Amino acid sequence: MSTAGEKIRMLRVSKRWSLEDLAKITSLHKTYIWELENRPNKKIDMEKLATIAEVFGVTVSSLVDQEVVPEEDAQEKGFFRKFKKLDERDKKIIDDIMKSLGQHKS
Repeated sequence: MSTAGEKIRMLRVSKRWSLEDLAKITSLHKTYIWELENRPNKKIDMEKLATIAEVFGVTVSSLVDQEVVPEEDAQEKGFFRKFKKLDERDKKIIDDIMKSLGQHKS
């Protein structure tokens, strides 16, 4: 079973990023990231974990659960999370745009 820290390290290394690179991208302290990766009992701040997940294009649950959610699924979930927060006027605008885009397919 992989811990969130092990998954973060795997994702970071797969992008060939150093701890410092990830720290700069996420605006988190590199010591905090090191502790996540190396101390399995480290208490995890969910907001910080959400920031890390967003950078890697995965969901928070994929970091804390067994299953890893593909980047495409994470992007869709992120879109719908933002969409739900919009007011009705903005939702209508996006709906109209989506309908317009669908009309151009042959």
